[in-house]
Amino acid sequence: MDTARLESALREAGLRATRGRVAVLQALADRPHADAEAVFRALLPNLPATSIQNVHNVLGDLTDAGLLRRIEPAGSAALYERRIGDNHHHVVCNSCGAVADIDCVVGHAPCLHPSEAAGYAIDTAEVTFWGVCPSCQERAARALHI
Repeated sequence: MDTARLESALREAGLRATRGRVAVLQALADRPHADAEAVFRALLPNLPATSIQNVHNVLGDLTDAGLLRRIEPAGSAALYERRIGDNHHHVVCNSCGAVADIDCVVGHAPCLHPSEAAGYAIDTAEVTFWGVCPSCQERAARALHI
């Protein structure tokens, strides 16, 4: 997405279109499911004066504004992605920690309905599938044939 569109999306969300916010959105376009440290490393070449705390602040602001989605797979740092507005799920590799998107399990959001909702109006279901990614499966298969 070009800079003008990102700036417009920030303004529409009620945020100032700062260089740092635009850079974070651009970094996540290339690195879905990135944690704050990966975003920080991606920003350093063009924003050497930035700090990890600033990146955390921007990620929080963008998440609160609905421009990012934050996920927290068990045993992982918070991960951020730009795919928003749908109720997709994730699959995480037990071996290397790679994360991929999986479209909603059944129909539209929340796509899963609990047997008892305790009076809550459910609008989102978050499901994390766990398994072994294709790269790790291939690596394991090669190790068996050595």
